[in-house]
Amino acid sequence: MGKLLWTPSTERAAGSNMAAFLQIANQRFNCTMSRYNELYQWSVDHIPAFWETFLAFAKIRLHQPYERVVDDLNKMPGARWFEGATLNFAENLLSHRDDHPAIVSHCENRPPVRITYGQLYDRVRDLAQALKAHGIAPGDRVVGFMPNIPETVIAMLAATAVGATWSACSPDFGTRGVLDRFGQITPRIIFTTDGYSFKGKRFDSLERIRTIVQSLPSVEKVVVVPFIDPAPDIAGIPNAVHLADFTVSQPGVSIPFVPVPFGHPLYIMYSSGTTGLPKCMVQSVGGVLINQLKEMILHTDVGRQDTIFYYTSCGWMMWNWLVSALGTGATIVLFDGNPFYPDHEALWRMAEEERITVFGTSAGYIAALQNLKADIGAAYPLADLRAILSTGSPLTEENFEYVYTHIKKDVQLASISGGSDLNGCFALGNPLSPVYAGELQGRGLGMKVLAFDETGQAVLNQKGELVCAAPFPSMPIYFWDDPDGVKYHAAYFDKYPNIWRHGDFIQINARGGVTIFGRSDATLNPGGVRIGTAEIYRQVEQIAEIEDSIVIGQEWRDDVRVILFVKLNPGFELTEALKTKIKTAIRDNASPRHVPAKIIAVPGIPYTLNMKKVEIAVRKTVNNQPIANRDALVNPEVLDFYGNLQELHT
Repeated sequence: MGKLLWTPSTERAAGSNMAAFLQIANQRFNCTMSRYNELYQWSVDHIPAFWETFLAFAKIRLHQPYERVVDDLNKMPGARWFEGATLNFAENLLSHRDDHPAIVSHCENRPPVRITYGQLYDRVRDLAQALKAHGIAPGDRVVGFMPNIPETVIAMLAATAVGATWSACSPDFGTRGVLDRFGQITPRIIFTTDGYSFKGKRFDSLERIRTIVQSLPSVEKVVVVPFIDPAPDIAGIPNAVHLADFTVSQPGVSIPFVPVPFGHPLYIMYSSGTTGLPKCMVQSVGGVLINQLKEMILHTDVGRQDTIFYYTSCGWMMWNWLVSALGTGATIVLFDGNPFYPDHEALWRMAEEERITVFGTSAGYIAALQNLKADIGAAYPLADLRAILSTGSPLTEENFEYVYTHIKKDVQLASISGGSDLNGCFALGNPLSPVYAGELQGRGLGMKVLAFDETGQAVLNQKGELVCAAPFPSMPIYFWDDPDGVKYHAAYFDKYPNIWRHGDFIQINARGGVTIFGRSDATLNPGGVRIGTAEIYRQVEQIAEIEDSIVIGQEWRDDVRVILFVKLNPGFELTEALKTKIKTAIRDNASPRHVPAKIIAVPGIPYTLNMKKVEIAVRKTVNNQPIANRDALVNPEVLDFYGNLQELHT
């Protein structure tokens, strides 16, 4: 059981959006709920009632009413939500049109940019008019090859305002990575900047766009946003136009919000693509809107008074998640650049300056600060900060304790977990429950999340597969180019019919807390015992000599042996003494089963374009199996080292 680190004050819990929603549910359904676990259980026992009540609570604007909440809760995939309803995504995010700040943007290469809700509405209106004039209509794809700046948000809102479907890649994606994604969905318009800045260096995007567009005959217009150069030369790019020349300024005219069905395509998100071309997951307007607002309003307790930040790129679902906070009237903070440039305090200076109330980041970032022994709280009071969110990989108990010791004592640390597949979370924080080290506070409302053992039975206090046993609105409506649903079914439903298998290895405890042990497809099985990779990473991260690591199971003599690869910090060597230190830490703090058979120093750890470790690619390389798509990795060249290790043959 993890250590109790934080408990919400009575006043804070009682004043939360979650408490207000709970009281409405009590009154409407004659219940006597007072705790989060009671509300969660009610939400999964009465799924239609929960989503219908939240739709009203969030004041989601519909143009046409719905006939029923869901057609068949026993159908997964394929359940249809709020049939008959029509709405517009951008309209629901632009319900405020005043002088309250909507977007604050910090970038390495320019001063902060501030945009009010009124200004945001006007800029979206002008761009939506331009898209409409170009003939963009519901069902068309509009894409961004963009950094995390206000123009990206504006382009997405303008596209969805006219009913188009939005998709994005961040500009650090290589040409092949972009074509693997956009090449499948045939976009009509692509937005790009002339370049971007990272760690003080400027990178050109126009040469890559020129190559990309040559392989995308569907693209009719390339809209270039000046970012590095105020007047970039776009003469060599076919059908290119500067943003200012493309935009149609019509002051006083309203945005032509196009109402579309609840299940209309909104976003196309992508799988990592390490097993072939990335899967294109198509998600709906209503499904994404209602689920993300649930997570913003109830779980994160975001309201008009908040300033919320998440460190993300436009190629990661956390960008989509962050932007949904506009629907609450809050201020969103965008950051484009390196979080350690010019030093490790960069984001915290910004948090202090902008009076950020909700600060979102990755587990890797927190672990890096911990390794630096950074005492953030001593340098910045962070008086307005009430919540820190973390995702991307599991937070260890030591990461949790570092936050409370060296960042802020009175803060809700909400570790959250879900995926691009659902553009949201299966487990996350809530303002009513305490925080325990190493645990996510609870499962998401309306998400019937269970841990299945190897026989497919739901278990408590045991490790198992994360599954969702009932439909939820933000499930993909389909995969692109998958007319029979074969790819979709294979991704989630092959193992447990009619039950979503997510691919995480978790444990749910009796109080509802969730611990994540890593990907279940990377789970280690030495001697038939299932071990989560996160259990080993947790120990290795505490060792000062190690910068990064990756662990896999190698097929060996009719069994599996654990192999730990370590990237050492500068100035260290993998001596026998260091190997003994690593093994002792793992044996003493995990178990003898967790101790690797071999520890090998490597020059780099492979990551996906979304910055997740790829144990599977390393495992396949080590076991002499083909890797379908090396271009899905940021640094595919490091795999060559893993494939030529003589130590793995003894």
